[in-house]
Amino acid sequence: MNHANAAKQNVLADGNRYTRTTMKHLHSFKLRLRAGIGVAVIVTVIYAVSGALVIGADTTSAGAKAADKKPQKKEAKKLTGSELYAINCNRCHAERYPTEFNSAQWKTLMTHMRVRANLPAKQAKEILKYLQEDSGD
Repeated sequence: MNHANAAKQNVLADGNRYTRTTMKHLHSFKLRLRAGIGVAVIVTVIYAVSGALVIGADTTSAGAKAADKKPQKKEAKKLTGSELYAINCNRCHAERYPTEFNSAQWKTLMTHMRVRANLPAKQAKEILKYLQEDSGD
């Protein structure tokens, strides 16, 4: 009888180990399932919100928008002499005050700097005009 009871206890012990292992796996599975459901809910909410934004957006097609717009010529903004001076001259050195030199000196400086800064003639004339108007004459 001792041998039979010992065999039963071994079977029960093995069954108990099996149950514990199964429960551990089941608990792990439940955690993964909850995490997966949570991710699915978040993705669904994001999808629903993006769908609502698309529905609420302007529904006219790009072709209709293009047809409604008339071709418009963009007028180039003409920069003033002071703006051109600030843009071009500050690239290489500190800005000088127009009162630092007289008109003749500014003309000489602009002739030299136009070549060095590769300025178009119209821009150089605008800058020179600005400097000579406010020069220290």
